[in-house]
Amino acid sequence: MLKSELLEIIANGESSGVEFKRDDVRPEQLAKEVVAMINLKGGMLLLGVEDDGTISGIQRDNIEEWLMNAVFSAKVHPMVLPFYEEIQFDDNCRVAVISFTQGTSKPYVVRDKGREDVYIRVGTTSRLASREQQARLFESGGILHTEVLPVAGSSYSVLNKERLSDYLSNIMNDPEVPTNENEWIKRLIGLGYMAEGINDKPVCTIAGLILFANSPRKYLRQSGIRLMVFDGIDKQYQALLDELLDSPMVGLWRMDDLKQRQLVEADHGLIERLIEKIKPFISDESSDFDEGFRRERIWHYPREAVRELIINALVHRDWTRTIDIEICIYSNRMEVVSPGSLQNSMTIEKMLAGQRSPRNPLLVEVLRDYGYVDARGMGVRTKIIPLMKLENQSVPVFELTDDYLKTILYKKV
Repeated sequence: MLKSELLEIIANGESSGVEFKRDDVRPEQLAKEVVAMINLKGGMLLLGVEDDGTISGIQRDNIEEWLMNAVFSAKVHPMVLPFYEEIQFDDNCRVAVISFTQGTSKPYVVRDKGREDVYIRVGTTSRLASREQQARLFESGGILHTEVLPVAGSSYSVLNKERLSDYLSNIMNDPEVPTNENEWIKRLIGLGYMAEGINDKPVCTIAGLILFANSPRKYLRQSGIRLMVFDGIDKQYQALLDELLDSPMVGLWRMDDLKQRQLVEADHGLIERLIEKIKPFISDESSDFDEGFRRERIWHYPREAVRELIINALVHRDWTRTIDIEICIYSNRMEVVSPGSLQNSMTIEKMLAGQRSPRNPLLVEVLRDYGYVDARGMGVRTKIIPLMKLENQSVPVFELTDDYLKTILYKKV
């Protein structure tokens, strides 16, 4: 780092990714700032800089060795490998710059006096994480898969047995489909769709509920999709449609008279119901007829891109967020908002490059079994972006915050 670059950082003041400290700070206090920033997006510590930005310089001897041994090795867990450098000023004053990236093994903790405390960064301060914030850190670090968390108040009775039987016998080709409730519960616990509850009363997991329950939202309020359509470019215009969809994620299939599996029209899943609902708002009938005297349909967005986007929002959402997926259709664009940031230190750049890191692997596997998800799991790179470029002459826009991932598709001109 150049001296001019450091001076610019100091002039900008402390932030969520920059902390000023004197070098006589206690190891546990320094570890607290490190852990908080690693649990966010990484950052840097400037030792030898006062809170007001005054450069006082470092005084401690062998400060790099002290940092590595007394702070990073002894107090920060899991292990972090920072980058250390010193910037020399003209008056023989030195500032130590310690940089570290976002952690991939969240949550990181401060080990001190027999405790392990989780800290997060909020603006320019580091504070203890709440239970909810800790759950999100565990989930983002891949340690906790929230899809297998038990849902209080649910039970085996809320699951659709015909859907379960079809999945086991016709999708998984299981030769031994359970024949009674006890057998079903035992099998579903083994598959991750149910879990042991209070007083030996098993309950559904999030995955079991949203895949196979008739009305998942009755027990898990964030399991639906909020669909809104506006006759303009923002929400200030009149809403043509505002509806909350509540269905199991996949549809019900049955064998017809020809022994072929057919989707039951009256029991469509959430994906099919949503696509049918938005169809009039993302397509128009042509004025021309085809050879069968049917009007062809003109789509404003590539159908496969829309389908892929909806499926991605469902299988990769953060279930610790108690809000529904939101889909808004405007006169010039379509927006899909999936609750929660990207998982496992994933970034938009990694996603666009084709890196795969499923947040909810059980959901992904089931939708892959049903043919909704391809084996590669690279729908953004191989479907959404190429189809939008080809058919709409535009590229999707991805907006990422700590609370959501928003994808914007622009209407064909």
